[in-house]
Amino acid sequence: MSELGLPTNFIQNIITEDIKNNKNEGRVHTRFPPEPNGYLHIGHAKSICLNFGLALRNEGLCNLRFDDTNPSKEDIEYVDSIKRDVKWLGFDWEDRLYYASDYFEHFYQFAVQLIKDGKAYVCDLDPDEIREYRGTLTEPGKNSPYRDRSVEENLDLFERMKNGEFPDGSKVLRAKIDMASGNLNMRDPVLYRVLRATHHKTGDEWCIYPMYDYAHPLSDALENITHSICTLEFADHRPLYDWFLDNIDYSKVEGVKGRPQQIEFARLNLTYTVMSKRKLRQLVEEGYVAGWDDPRMPTISGLRRRGYTPESIRDFCDRIGVAKSDNMVDIALLEHCIREDLNANAARVMAVLRPIKLVIENYPEGKVEWVEITNNPENPEMGSRTLPFSREIYIEQEDFMEDPPKKFFRLAPDKEVRLKGAYIIKCEEVIKDSSGEIVEIRCTYDPDSKSGGPTAGRKVKGTLHWVCASHAVDAKVCLYDHLFTQENPDNDEEGLDFKSKINPNSLEILATAKVEPSLQEVEPETRFQFLRQGYFTVDQESTNENLVFNRIVSLRDTWAKIKKK
Repeated sequence: MSELGLPTNFIQNIITEDIKNNKNEGRVHTRFPPEPNGYLHIGHAKSICLNFGLALRNEGLCNLRFDDTNPSKEDIEYVDSIKRDVKWLGFDWEDRLYYASDYFEHFYQFAVQLIKDGKAYVCDLDPDEIREYRGTLTEPGKNSPYRDRSVEENLDLFERMKNGEFPDGSKVLRAKIDMASGNLNMRDPVLYRVLRATHHKTGDEWCIYPMYDYAHPLSDALENITHSICTLEFADHRPLYDWFLDNIDYSKVEGVKGRPQQIEFARLNLTYTVMSKRKLRQLVEEGYVAGWDDPRMPTISGLRRRGYTPESIRDFCDRIGVAKSDNMVDIALLEHCIREDLNANAARVMAVLRPIKLVIENYPEGKVEWVEITNNPENPEMGSRTLPFSREIYIEQEDFMEDPPKKFFRLAPDKEVRLKGAYIIKCEEVIKDSSGEIVEIRCTYDPDSKSGGPTAGRKVKGTLHWVCASHAVDAKVCLYDHLFTQENPDNDEEGLDFKSKINPNSLEILATAKVEPSLQEVEPETRFQFLRQGYFTVDQESTNENLVFNRIVSLRDTWAKIKKK
């Protein structure tokens, strides 16, 4: 822990030392740099919390920058969704919204400088040939036959690439570094390719686009980033990151000062989840899920629609910490975080998911009385509400058994239970249809057993939730479960595609649920605990005429049980 009582990590320790030594004049400037080629997921949430959190903690700044260098896969839809997600998580980039495309002219001029310095050349090898010439981890690469073109020829060809004189894929600009390097990223990496694709921001102004490895360090430098924080897969790219900063004189650009430092941390891996944007795109485009915001998806928009709160996600990111080596995080911890949040903040309500009618034979016909129910026993300030109670109610089908086993403390013939907030009832008769299916339960009630009555303190072992039949509101309830059946769906030891591990029971839709009348006009994204059922949220597309609820998590908390052991 720090002196302020905040959790620390190795990146914060680096920053603390840099401030102490007045590196970068004591400035701390980070950035969150997503590529707008898909929706953000929970792994990006960790990076958002880390980058913006470090800036806030150290009285610094954090930029939101879109690394939009591949227009063939990018879309304004993704740009808008990313901005929305960052805001929803509770962070603000203020006036520091940038795009790599803002610097395209700078990148081009930097590339011209490299050519003039004899450190870049135009190459005519196609992608397969470049891969072949590159070599392997055990064998050095070999020089391209175009590596020794003159500076004048390279300048001419590169300008003609920019002017659109060559077809897509016919030529690339490569850095001239070392084809025998032990780091494959240093074996003359591609800086630019010819690509005719309309860019979401620059339109058709450019037909050559910089590669990510080239644009990223230069964007950091132009934005005066001090600490460029990225995930571990970029550790092998760090020598290339530094090579560009060493060999390009970006300091002549007005306002630019200092030099960014790349620091890597372990990405988030979550059980029963895939975290590859490419794989998530497959799930969407091939129809395995209903979209990027499907509540089974680990995208931030999916988690939001599922009912997760920004507070619970930030809490989760704090708890998992920042590591230097990859590990797998149990999804039960994420579920624990939302349970803790909603246990304190969500109102308890009555909802019967699989209803069966129950008639209280000795209750007066036509009578409706109102019973008081506490909104949240964990949070008395949330107060209470009244619910209608009458002769006919709905209870859960699973709360009645005609021939129950031992320790079944719910309703059965000649057995008593208490109705939450109301009376004790006793089952007297079961009504069945012609097929033998139970369609109605007949009971009697103890009129003195309600709160304040003479037998209110009488003990029975079971308490059931219920909904008044005459006031019940119809609803559709979506029960979501893990999208995959295996803890690590990316594990391909069995030679199985990750999609073969999709859980066929990840969604169950209950179309005939009954909910209490207070839920008739609730706003989308309002969260509740359905008594004895779990935590639920009102779906974003729900209306007063067509109520839809999504289950966030069940009541059972496996993580809490793990921590107690």
